[in-house]
Amino acid sequence: MPAPTLDLRGTLTLARTLCHAPGVSKKRLFETAAALIHEDQPHLEVSDIFAKFLAREKLGSTALGDGIAIPHCRIGNCQRALGTLITLADPIDFDAPDEQRIDVLFLLLVPEEAHQEHLNLLAGLARNLSSIDYRQGLRDAKDAAALYKFAIDFKLPA
Repeated sequence: MPAPTLDLRGTLTLARTLCHAPGVSKKRLFETAAALIHEDQPHLEVSDIFAKFLAREKLGSTALGDGIAIPHCRIGNCQRALGTLITLADPIDFDAPDEQRIDVLFLLLVPEEAHQEHLNLLAGLARNLSSIDYRQGLRDAKDAAALYKFAIDFKLPA
């Protein structure tokens, strides 16, 4: 039985999509992502989001390899999974297992109690991001609108 198709429409928004962001450091990237999420979801505090991503990353790198990372964490006061997609103008070190610098990140916040939903979403993201076509399409996007559209419309071949 084939794996289910990843549907990011309820998780990712154009407002939480950033194309060709400056790649400075992991911490700076988490600050940028926290600010983007807060702008779209003002009930979530920037400092709390930042701290949660930082704490999760201290447990071990969320880089997958091939220039990809999926920083993820659970957070209170979050009603549903929230994704933020960022491509970087300049790759940064992320302690990846293959030692490659990363330039594509899908950051994921999930409610404290969303255990299976969190795992299913991570698995679907990892499946899509393991596709060379998906990674290249994300990297080829010229702006946030094109990046968002590609991310939500992509379907893995059967």
